[in-house]
Amino acid sequence: MKLRKVMIIGVGNVGSTTAYTFVNRGICEEIALVDLNKELAYGHAQDLLDAAAYRQNMVKVSLRESTDCADIDIVIITVTSGLAQKSRKEELDGTSKIIESIVPNMMKNGFNGIFLVATNPCDAITYQVWKLSGLPRHRVIGTGVWLDTVRLRRLLGEKMDIGPQSIDAFIVGEHGDSQFPVWSHSSIYGINLNKLEKNKVDFAQIGTQARKMGFEIMERKHCTEYGIASTITEICQHIFTNSHRALALSCILDGEYGYKNVAIGVPAILDQHGIKKIIELDFIEKEKQLFANSVEIVKGYIEHINLK
Repeated sequence: MKLRKVMIIGVGNVGSTTAYTFVNRGICEEIALVDLNKELAYGHAQDLLDAAAYRQNMVKVSLRESTDCADIDIVIITVTSGLAQKSRKEELDGTSKIIESIVPNMMKNGFNGIFLVATNPCDAITYQVWKLSGLPRHRVIGTGVWLDTVRLRRLLGEKMDIGPQSIDAFIVGEHGDSQFPVWSHSSIYGINLNKLEKNKVDFAQIGTQARKMGFEIMERKHCTEYGIASTITEICQHIFTNSHRALALSCILDGEYGYKNVAIGVPAILDQHGIKKIIELDFIEKEKQLFANSVEIVKGYIEHINLK
């Protein structure tokens, strides 16, 4: 059996919590940690190995350099510039420089797996990783709006008193302020939510709440970790199990929805090779306008770091 190996670049709150979630779910046999702070990485590795000792399966937690990546299946990028509390463009400036210093050297050292980008601004950084790596677009994925989608379903479930996994509602667009719920395609077992809960649920308010939830968490605890770690782990699990599950992810568009040369959140099917297929939704006119606006915002970020 081929051992499943993941590399986590950046073991701060998100990276370390992701590693712990991997250990608990037992979805891979090796977790390689990469961080400039070697002492921090060593401490996390030993702590994780303590947790792994309770598992029935063997899990190896190793310390590596990012260039020691030729045998890695999925590289998860959670590294950040530390400017998340500042403007999006300042955050992008700092993070893009880190990405530029890492990805080309990984490719020179034989990386041939899948990149999963969780750092922000997620869509622009996903596009940057794709451009720098030279990999086929289906092997560079961003966590995108999947966590936002899960938040939307959770909030709807709380309001409607139904399990969130029974709700087929999702968000598309930028992982940021221009994202929006696709209410025209949101349903429970084929019944549109607007028809099912007409005049009972303020959908606009719930959409806004889902969009702002990450900022609310940041204000109170100064980080987010559990939700995004579960998002990363679920995506990797679907890749490793070849599930063909559809999630709302940041994908590189090449004509889908009428756009090219941008990464943005859309529903896509995952398989063992990454993105198997991007699902093209038939937006109503208002949704087309919202999506176009979101694309332009992401393209602005991409142009800002000279990745036209």
